[in-house]
Amino acid sequence: MRKLGIIGGMSWVSTATYYDRINRIVQKRAAPMASAPLLIESLDFCQLYALTAERDWQRAASVLIESARRLEGAGAEGLIIGANSMHRLYDDVAASVNIPIMHIAEYVGLAMKRAGKTSAALLGTRNVMTESFYRKRLVAHGIDLLPPNLSYVEMLDKIIYDELMVGKVTREAERTLKSIITNTAQEGAAAVVLACTELDLVVDVDANVLPIFDSTRIHCDAAADWILEQEQVY
Repeated sequence: MRKLGIIGGMSWVSTATYYDRINRIVQKRAAPMASAPLLIESLDFCQLYALTAERDWQRAASVLIESARRLEGAGAEGLIIGANSMHRLYDDVAASVNIPIMHIAEYVGLAMKRAGKTSAALLGTRNVMTESFYRKRLVAHGIDLLPPNLSYVEMLDKIIYDELMVGKVTREAERTLKSIITNTAQEGAAAVVLACTELDLVVDVDANVLPIFDSTRIHCDAAADWILEQEQVY
């Protein structure tokens, strides 16, 4: 098996999900006593959340680049960034190391293409929903995305940052997400992309009014494939 590095801590809640899901897949496919060879650096999210100014993003890029280099130096043969929003910095981080980094949106796009879905609503943090860095990856796979609904952006940012990223799960958040997904179906979406690694805490991925493409699950599945040398990375 190949050794994978995870840039985590963004938040620790989603990093725990990555560790659990990747290991469960590897155990199921390899052997009952198998565990995934992983190197995880859990960053201090206090330095990295709710970034707005370009200088803040430049500082965040330095933090992720240093982390990627440390993981490469420690023996990682490939990397993943365990946060959708931080893929805004993907190009900078990928250029700083000599090992491949698996882009989360590429695998989401491939999963949707395989499922024959061409229209979707994108749900996540503000920068994922409103900026182009994530959307263009899905569009390149033939996915037509609904324009971001700014009222959803405000609600989701509050739920993600104030609750999910600190491990708080509420019935109110579950109801809000259910309403948002129902509304996107009425607005013409044929599917929903959960482009935040914590949203599956308040969304029933397997039973909903629309097909749900959970970026965390998809990223973990792709990572396990790569560890088991069954798939190439981007």
